[in-house]
Amino acid sequence: MELVLQICAAMVGTVAFSLLFGVPRTYYPWCGIIGGAGWAVYSQMSPMWSPASAAFTATMVVIFLSRAAAVRQKCPATIFLISGIFPLVPGAGIYWTVYYLITEQLRLAVYTGYEAVKVAIAIVLGIVVVFELPQGWFWWAVKK
Repeated sequence: MELVLQICAAMVGTVAFSLLFGVPRTYYPWCGIIGGAGWAVYSQMSPMWSPASAAFTATMVVIFLSRAAAVRQKCPATIFLISGIFPLVPGAGIYWTVYYLITEQLRLAVYTGYEAVKVAIAIVLGIVVVFELPQGWFWWAVKK
């Protein structure tokens, strides 16, 4: 039940960010589904893998779905990519890094900062890996 609530929260957060980002209204459901799918993969992989590995896998799912939705909707993939990646961004890790720096807990600052950087790099690598796939692989998403 908790996982379902987390996925719903990720979907709502993704749609809210889409609104702020200026995404056209017709794409909100796609953005929500993609963001929720990414969070579902991340939350399922986190207990078994490191946060960076889970973020890499979830990012690959988000970007793959973003490219498929872009082909299907005939629009740029960045509409779905930027909105869908929002739940995976290590904002809390960055916050705690700065907090620990301010409170002079340097060991914790280095640890949380290093983890946040690893997750950020994993997100970038996930984006690069899936964007290198040929565009022709996504034509299955077009309605016939």
